[in-house]
Formats: sequence, C-alpha cells, structure tokens
Amino acid sequence: MIQPAPLAATASALRGGQLDLLVYINDLCDRVDAYDPQIQALLPEAERRARLLDEAKALQARFPDPARRPPLYGIPVGVKDMFYVDGFPTRAGSRLPEEAFSGFEAACVTMLRGAGALILGKTVSTEFAYFEPGPTRNPHNLNHTPGGSSSGSAAAIAAGFCPLALGTQTIGSTIRPAAFCGIVGFKPSYERIPAMGVIPCAPSVDTVGLFTQDIAGMSLAAALLCRDWRPASTSPARLPLLGIPDGPYLTQTSPEGMAAFVRSVSLLEQAGYTVKRVPVMPDIEEINDRHMLLVCAEMAEVHAAWFARYEHLYRPRTADAIRKGQQVSAVELIAARDGRLKLRHELQTLMLQEKIDLWLCPAAPGSAPEGIQTTGNSIMNLPWTHAGLPAITLPAGVAPDGLPLGLQMVGAFMADKQLLEWTTMIEKTLA
Repeated sequence: MIQPAPLAATASALRGGQLDLLVYINDLCDRVDAYDPQIQALLPEAERRARLLDEAKALQARFPDPARRPPLYGIPVGVKDMFYVDGFPTRAGSRLPEEAFSGFEAACVTMLRGAGALILGKTVSTEFAYFEPGPTRNPHNLNHTPGGSSSGSAAAIAAGFCPLALGTQTIGSTIRPAAFCGIVGFKPSYERIPAMGVIPCAPSVDTVGLFTQDIAGMSLAAALLCRDWRPASTSPARLPLLGIPDGPYLTQTSPEGMAAFVRSVSLLEQAGYTVKRVPVMPDIEEINDRHMLLVCAEMAEVHAAWFARYEHLYRPRTADAIRKGQQVSAVELIAARDGRLKLRHELQTLMLQEKIDLWLCPAAPGSAPEGIQTTGNSIMNLPWTHAGLPAITLPAGVAPDGLPLGLQMVGAFMADKQLLEWTTMIEKTLA
C-alpha cells in the first residue's frame, strides 16, 4: 500500500505541465478509493473527486501560463482534523457535535491555498490530539498503529494519497507517526509556523508539523510556511557535529530501537561525521512529569466550556487528562511553563559548550506497536517538544518485523533551516 509521492518533483511537474493536473487528481482519487477503506487515513467525503476536479479546473483557468504558476500549483494537501478549513467540518477526532466547533480557517491552510495547493481532505486525529486513537492503520502493516496524534496525515503520506500533510505536535504527534510510517516528519521551532485557527491541545507547547516523503519536499513546504525563512545558502554546508544525548533519556529506547540507532550512528561515522556522546538531561523523569502536568493543565483550560457541557461524550483517557489538569494549581502551572525555557537554555548552553550542531537520537522507542488501541510511546520526542526545539525524523531502516524505524535530529531554537540543510546531507548517507 506504499506509493511514491515526492512533493518537490510532483510540484515541478504540475507547474511545468509535464504532469496533467486533472489526470493526476483522478489518479490520486482512484488510489484513495482503492486503499483508504482499509487504511482510513481520511475523514469520509461523499463528493471528494468532483470537488477536487472542480477546484483543479478553476486553478487551471486562473494560471494558464506555466511560468506564472505558484510553487504548490495543484498539490493536494491532507489536513489534520484539528485545523479549521473553510468548507470542511471540524470535530477534532471527537464525538462532540459539529456545531460545538467554529473558527476562521487556519492561517497555515490559507497560506498553502495561496501557494496553489488544493485540500485533499481532513485527516484522522486522535481525540483532541491526545491519546484516544482513531481508526487509522499503518499502510506498511494494517495490523499496526500509524502512530498519533497525527495518525491520518502520516498514513496518507506513506500511502501516496498526497505529497504534503499538516499535523501538530504536543508531545510526539508528528515525529513519532512519521517514524512509524517510514516518512519524513518535521516539527519546527515553537511558534515558527502560525497556529492560528488550530484547536489547541496545550498552547504552550503545541506546534504545527509537516509530513512529506523526503527532505526536498520538506524544504519546499517549510520555506513557504515558516516565518522569517531565508533564501538557501550558496556555499556548501559543512558536516555537522552530532551529539548523542547520553544518559537516562536514551535508555528509554527499546533494545530493538537501540540496535537500529547504533547502526545509523555507525553509518554516519563511516561517512565522516563526528559523533560525540554527551551526558544530558539527568532529570528526564522530572522533565517528563513536568511536561505531562503542563499538557493536562492546559487541556483543562482549553476544554473548560466544552467539558462542562459535553463531559459524557469524551473518551476515558481524554477525560482523565482533563480531570487531572483541573487539579493543577496556578503555581504548579507557572513552574511547568517556566521549565520549558529552563530546559531550552540548558540544552542550548550544552550545544555551545560541546560545539554540537544537532542532537541525534531515536525517533521512537521502536517500531509501531501491534494493534490500534494505542498510538505508541512519545517519550523520545517529549523533551525536545518541551524545550521548543526544531526536530525532524528520517526513515532509518526497518525493524525485524519489517516495519519502518526513524532517526530523529534536533537543532538549536530557530535554526530550522540549518537543520533541514544538514538533514539533506544525512538523508543521502542513510539512503
């Protein structure tokens, strides 16, 4: 069920006319019709093909000259059901009534439309981007989870339903599903992509994330969506110095995940990269607890009115998180929020002292768990999200069960573009 869908190459072919837009849309809809009943990455839409063809024809009429076509001309985008999108209902993966949700279209969705993109449809989210899963299955093996909470976006990219999809990350909701589905996932620096028009989970850490099949596509999308993006550098990039975050954080990885990580590190060292093990985050349990307290407390704030009215419609894990959050004091919440900047400062200081350009670590403890009752463990992503640092995952081999594994790289705050440039080089090595 895996199908190539490279964003940059497809966008170039559509703009230049080498790929006919209407033929392309029909082919994608054929693929969705054939495979999404099993994968369930997309929310149902009765007249998806007719709508997309009408929008594609309007785009053709608006941009008849290939030289004037925008960068994402005709590219279908999957959008997680946490984003408001004009013309689409929003339910945030929940059982709450549609009329409970209203808002202006998400700023990043409007930006993509302005760049010529079409909306393929809404993608499945876990309930309110927390841990209660939806029906989506992993395209590599339908008996396994695709990860979450951006389950549908990751699965849609892996299945070749679209070349670009939007997700969010509050703990590990972009990096982990990308790793489980064998694709590229990018969580920019906190607030680098505007989150206006996205239903919050925990606003102090929520970050808009992106999914593509390769770094070339991710670089194209990031340049269009991330604020203060600079043009590409003309000088060749040097090899980055890679830091392994040694200590209790790394021991959270499974034996399977650690074996794969060691193989990736060996490949990079053989290719000439300098890899340095640095003790870091000895207080990882405290960081984990602080982050989860923050998430629960802010969920309680976000859901105060909804939960008061619709508590009976919330699923157990979401309701439990909100109830826990209701017990968090204002003093505890302030301390948890302050902890984000404290951790960021600690990590950035260590990077400067040790001359580390990127942290290198597993994207998840192992491969995607069997079943869809859980979306897997986000523990390997949590501290980087807490600190607001940019992170990306690349496909990095397969587990003994044949499922994909991911390698996570983390850069300095607001050094997202440099992270992508270096990851371009690392992608070639891992390939």
